[in-house]
Amino acid sequence: MTWPQPQPLRVVIADDNPVVRAGLAALLTAHDDIAVVAEAATGREACEVTAVHRPDVVLLDVRMPEVDGLSALPYLVDMAPVLMLTYSGEAETVQEALRAGAGGYLVHGEFTTDQLLTAVRDTVRGRPHLTPTATDALLTHLKAPGASATAHNSHEHPQKLRLITFNQLSRSQLPMAQSKPGGPGSAPDPLRARLSAREAEIMDLIASGMNNHEIAAACFIAEKTVKNHINRIFAKLHSASRAEATAKWLEAR
Repeated sequence: MTWPQPQPLRVVIADDNPVVRAGLAALLTAHDDIAVVAEAATGREACEVTAVHRPDVVLLDVRMPEVDGLSALPYLVDMAPVLMLTYSGEAETVQEALRAGAGGYLVHGEFTTDQLLTAVRDTVRGRPHLTPTATDALLTHLKAPGASATAHNSHEHPQKLRLITFNQLSRSQLPMAQSKPGGPGSAPDPLRARLSAREAEIMDLIASGMNNHEIAAACFIAEKTVKNHINRIFAKLHSASRAEATAKWLEAR
């Protein structure tokens, strides 16, 4: 009697580098139990192909054009387990990804082929995998005083993001769900309430005239992390430039 073969794990690869996508696809499809069903070069494309193919796992990069991986992540985790697979190892980025629902975080250069394959298979089963940089970021966060309270207050709950549909992801911004007024006749929340604590800090520095390099130095984070924050700030403030965001920020004050 011939037993039916198990269906292979269906994978979506989201990375803006075509060489990385091709390499991952070749590596994964060399194994009978894994099939790459779609690829994406932007966060928006990742949402679109995941909605169509409903894969077993999504491999997601952080830095991508149009909509970055962190902005797309809350949408993706509603449809499939997500394994971050990226060169971005900044502690804040790792922590944000895990809080948003990522099922693991692998930094390129810190894992072998066998470890990647195991992580892909285990992500589907709900078993997280972290490479050393990601583990250090998580431990740093857990050891920080008041870490739980900060995580709760400084990041929007994924449920708010899930109110937005994929079709609302535009080239220039990722709309965010707005806070509801407290009740009839109440004033809307101040502009600062739309941003996380870190985003508000960065917006203050933008309004003071600092450039990205100066902000990165002041906040002890990478310049690319600053750019990711600014993209989300512009989306939340519905602004297309630093000048527009600054004008709204100062006016709200």
